[in-house]
Amino acid sequence: MRKLLVAAILALAFPGSSLASGFVQQRDLQPQAAQRVLSPGRFHLVGIHWRGPGRVEFRTRDLAGRWSPWRESSDEDTPPDHGWRIGEPVWVGASAAFRYRTLGTVTRVRAYFIRSPQLASPVKRAQIAGAPPIITRAGWHADESIRRGAPFYADGVHLVFVHHTVSSNSYTKAQSASIVRGIELYHVKSNGWNDIGYNFLVDKYGQVFEGRYGGVTKPVVGAHAMGFNTGSAGIAVIGDYGSTSITPAARAALISLIAWRLDLAHVDPLSKVVRVSAGNPKYPAGRAVTLNAISGHRDVYPTSCPGARLYALLPSIRAAVAKTGLPKLYSPVVTGTLGGPIRFAARLSASATWTVTVRDAAGATVATGTGAGARVDWTWDASTAPTARYTWAITAPQTRPATGAIGNAPAPLSLQKLRMVPSVVTPNGDGRGDEAKIEYRLSAVARVTATVQDVLGNTVATVFDGARKAGTQKLTWDPAAVNDGWYRLLVVATAGSKQVQTSRRFWIDRTLAATTASAPGFSPNGDGRQDDTTIGFQLQNPAHVEVRLLRRSVLVATLLDQDLQAGPQRLKWDGGGLPDGRYVVSVTAADSLLEVTQRVLVQIDRAPPTLRLLSLVPITLRVSEPGTLVIAVNGRWRKLAVKRAGRLKIGYRGAVRGVTAYVIDRAGNRSRTVSARR
Repeated sequence: MRKLLVAAILALAFPGSSLASGFVQQRDLQPQAAQRVLSPGRFHLVGIHWRGPGRVEFRTRDLAGRWSPWRESSDEDTPPDHGWRIGEPVWVGASAAFRYRTLGTVTRVRAYFIRSPQLASPVKRAQIAGAPPIITRAGWHADESIRRGAPFYADGVHLVFVHHTVSSNSYTKAQSASIVRGIELYHVKSNGWNDIGYNFLVDKYGQVFEGRYGGVTKPVVGAHAMGFNTGSAGIAVIGDYGSTSITPAARAALISLIAWRLDLAHVDPLSKVVRVSAGNPKYPAGRAVTLNAISGHRDVYPTSCPGARLYALLPSIRAAVAKTGLPKLYSPVVTGTLGGPIRFAARLSASATWTVTVRDAAGATVATGTGAGARVDWTWDASTAPTARYTWAITAPQTRPATGAIGNAPAPLSLQKLRMVPSVVTPNGDGRGDEAKIEYRLSAVARVTATVQDVLGNTVATVFDGARKAGTQKLTWDPAAVNDGWYRLLVVATAGSKQVQTSRRFWIDRTLAATTASAPGFSPNGDGRQDDTTIGFQLQNPAHVEVRLLRRSVLVATLLDQDLQAGPQRLKWDGGGLPDGRYVVSVTAADSLLEVTQRVLVQIDRAPPTLRLLSLVPITLRVSEPGTLVIAVNGRWRKLAVKRAGRLKIGYRGAVRGVTAYVIDRAGNRSRTVSARR
């Protein structure tokens, strides 16, 4: 059994006190029920990745020697990644032994053991007006060294998604911070995400934890609701609430947190919002979906999250949120542009006196309007206003003001449509995927830096660093100097004080190279000419290799399925009695990193070609397929390559007294001999 000790890497990268924050150990396991006990050292949280439609169950032994019940690894809340099914992280408490078993078809199993011990220092809470006390990232000892890149921000928060972590409900209040830290480690180190996926987490004791980095008051884009992450806040309740209800303390904290977060965004908790999917298995990209401002994850993804019992509480939670922290201002909207009328509108939770104020860049008031009632509606005549940038505010007594800006703000700097082809680069010199083609679109002139980061966030290569014009940019990168592994391409654009970035995950794997067929066409008819073909390929590392034969994408035969050592490989194939036709030989090598596939086309052809001699002057023949023509003119033999089927004229100086010829096709089949004399 191969195993990759990520813990050893982390120990070298983060010596000393960093290990107190936790570390991750990865092990590749045999895809079958295992009776022997694995002892990966002390761990607190387990995550399982696997391939195949089957299931994986596991149990753990605590430090007192007690085995837990069998637990099923659930992947319904996380999309697959390159064929791997991603199980949710399960808090198991302090444990030292592990068993697993597979049910159904499972071809690969990978276990992650996360150590996230409880630390002695007390958690730190941030006191924010209107919000429940929030335990900051520093408070739960987030490992900021593993975050990848700067956070992404949306235009605002338009709704919240409620989740559960599908983890154990048996934990102490003091363990909650360790659970959050363990989820962070799993999301980043095991799933390859930039940071913890949720924006906030709530435990059963009513403690609220800051999730993804970027600021609790800002519209940070998380990784919690595929296709709908942008413009939403993800709040996860720690535990499994499919058959268990959340505690009163958790419910109260959830209500307080949602009420405050939606109030920041001026969103009515009882409203409906329309969001456009970025693409997921439930809603394809571009689909407009109407959602509650407080929704469950299952509303936008094929999952049972946040569990049946918690999901059933969402209507009452919406009603409670709507009554919390009144009065409030909802749905501020500004329409119109400078040089004409600009209308300001909003709703209030109760009738009140309201004011709209417009200020210039120096802060001086240039326009103001007031009114009374539950609806704000005032129009500023901006027909004579100079072209500039202005700020506005809608205020009412005891409500959180709504603010914004209008005017000629500079065009935003953006990086879009980053592509890297192929996503698995194989720089082994065989001419297949040796280089990566990178493309992106830049909205304005900027200095662009493209770097490659490894699993620990270290920069291992600089692809490009220089000025770029606006528009689509293309470049090619040769990763020959970078080791095998998974990496992230990070592209950062800077213009003045503005900086934006985007990234793509990719892999480098040199394991499989130079897949060829010695005879792309052959005729297994026993005549001694090209009766077989040899499939050749090169392995740089030991790997499990499958050589499969496909016809029209349908598997017709498996020629090899076994572990092979590094070095050149040869596999002779005699056609296996298959009928004539074109076939694809697919060679797949799976190492500890991933699977890489190369393909070659072969043709079985037992039918001899046909050859007709049409005339002697000029010498004209008709051939049925490409091959090699062997011809004698006046007794002198020579060979000619025939590139295509059809009529073929042979030039000859002098008198033609006789011609003899035959043709051999690319599979080694020989036609009958034709001849004529004058």
